[in-house]
Amino acid sequence: MAYVIGSDCIDVLDRSCIEVCPVDCIYIGDRRSYINVNECIDCGACEVECPVSAVFVDRKARKDPELGEFLADSVAFFELPLPGRDEALGDPGGSQKLGPVGVDTQFTADHSA
Repeated sequence: MAYVIGSDCIDVLDRSCIEVCPVDCIYIGDRRSYINVNECIDCGACEVECPVSAVFVDRKARKDPELGEFLADSVAFFELPLPGRDEALGDPGGSQKLGPVGVDTQFTADHSA
């Protein structure tokens, strides 16, 4: 199980979830944040801390097509090259080490909040 950040985060970027993440697996795009499922330890701290209830478990996304789009998009953020980049981010080993990415997947960039 891992956590996913959904549409309620778009254009909000409160970052409370980032501050409580013990493994630094939440990365900042342009319009929303993304959880790296390979780095997430499934502690749930981010879900509890989110003031807009944008964070949910991936098993919930697998049962809901709309939430499932955000699960697929979160995976794509790390596994596919982002706009303006030649290579995928992969597993950078911590968002503080990498810093804000400053770009989103096309799905998020085109999503109306």
